[in-house]
Amino acid sequence: MYLRRMMIKLRSIGWNDNGASLVEYALLIALISLIAVVAVRFFGSELSTAYSDIAESIP
Repeated sequence: MYLRRMMIKLRSIGWNDNGASLVEYALLIALISLIAVVAVRFFGSELSTAYSDIAESIP
């Protein structure tokens, strides 16, 4: 009986998906930033050397 009253109350309020969207965007941003950090750690020294070579070749 309690569950039924709760469902009726939730239906009267209406479902709000804005919170779910915010959480999904936050997880997406966290995943992208984690991938960026891993990529910089993995390719960091190689990129630094490449940029240094490019900078030295510019007159």
